[in-house]
Amino acid sequence: MTPLEFDARHLWHPYTNVAEAGPMHLITEANGVWLTRDDGGQMIDAMSSWWCAIHGHRHPTITQAMQRQLAQMPHVMFGGLSHMPAIELGQKMIGLLPDGLDRIFYCDSGSVSVEVALKMAVQYQMAKGHKDKVEFATIRGGYHGDTWKAMSVCDPINGMHGLFRGALSIQNFLPRPSIQIGQEWDDDPLKNGLALLEGLLMEKGAQIAGLIVEPIVQGAGGMYFYHPNWLKGARDLCDQHDILLIFDEIATGFGRTGKLFAMEHAGVIPDIVCLGKALTGGHISFAATVSTDAVARGIGESAAGVFMHGPTYMANPLACAAGVASLSLLESGAWRTQVSGIETQMRQELEAARTLPDVVDVRVLGPIGVIEMKQRVDPKIAHQLAVETGVWLRPFAHNIYCMPPYVISQQDLSKVTSAMVALARGAP
Repeated sequence: MTPLEFDARHLWHPYTNVAEAGPMHLITEANGVWLTRDDGGQMIDAMSSWWCAIHGHRHPTITQAMQRQLAQMPHVMFGGLSHMPAIELGQKMIGLLPDGLDRIFYCDSGSVSVEVALKMAVQYQMAKGHKDKVEFATIRGGYHGDTWKAMSVCDPINGMHGLFRGALSIQNFLPRPSIQIGQEWDDDPLKNGLALLEGLLMEKGAQIAGLIVEPIVQGAGGMYFYHPNWLKGARDLCDQHDILLIFDEIATGFGRTGKLFAMEHAGVIPDIVCLGKALTGGHISFAATVSTDAVARGIGESAAGVFMHGPTYMANPLACAAGVASLSLLESGAWRTQVSGIETQMRQELEAARTLPDVVDVRVLGPIGVIEMKQRVDPKIAHQLAVETGVWLRPFAHNIYCMPPYVISQQDLSKVTSAMVALARGAP
């Protein structure tokens, strides 16, 4: 039995029917923007391995930091103990985040950081005497992870709500903001969608603990970019109804939208923010849920007196060391020039797709490029195209998209955009 035969027989991949495993590339090495297959062929990782490898794979600054930490202390429990990697990472995060977000809870993964944020919101509301505030509001088109409570705030149509109907508590959904980033903002609440949010909060504000959204960019729910002013209005309405505002910046944080954090496009600071993916530069799973001091101290006033969450690998020193190294690279400031150049080049080179008959829209924001198609795109076509073009793309639903590492060269980025346009031409 070959390795890939064993894989097909015994290993379970994301969103895969084990009876129909589908085509698979066996990757033997990852370095910079390149993935090497077992047949010796190479492909540009235009996905940044699900958006996290912003500095490229196997970056020496990060791998060396991890090797030093591995030789010293791979793990120690965080209950009653602390360590310098956790402290140093916290110091860097506080230095990068907007003022006010200064209480850090380390998590295992992005989805878990959302779970933690939702638990924080409920426990905070209970501490404030709002015992009925246990529900959440959000917008359609969002994605916040595959764990249980996180699923309840994912898009109810394109997510997994239908499959788990009856077992999953469905939350309060609003249409996604209709005005996109770059379009002219209309102050009329009836036209910009804020009237719908206000109506929901007036009707059910006494039951809603928090509003959770992906700021500006909706990722796996549809790669939709909406206007920053919607967030400003949402901040005001949440304040009026004693509802916590939660930003899921797992995909957008650390430069992915052209700003260090997507919230900066709107100048809005949430009560809680979820971070992950690029936090360690894609070298090891790690995440964080960061709140204001008011939220943290409010939870301290609850009946429990403590926040009721504590994973075994919380603040894993190895992951913290990777995070310190990754954020140190961001602190150099080189990412700003890199992502600006990527955005400019993608706007120019993806424009060729706009006139194709099956293309609905072409969108670019920071180092995110999207070609939206009329029909769903078959990932198997992209899988084969990867061998022919040397570019690894993983389209989903109607979207052909890329989120390349910030270190990609202009020449390699042109290969990515050419592969995207080629896929748009050949997609059914």
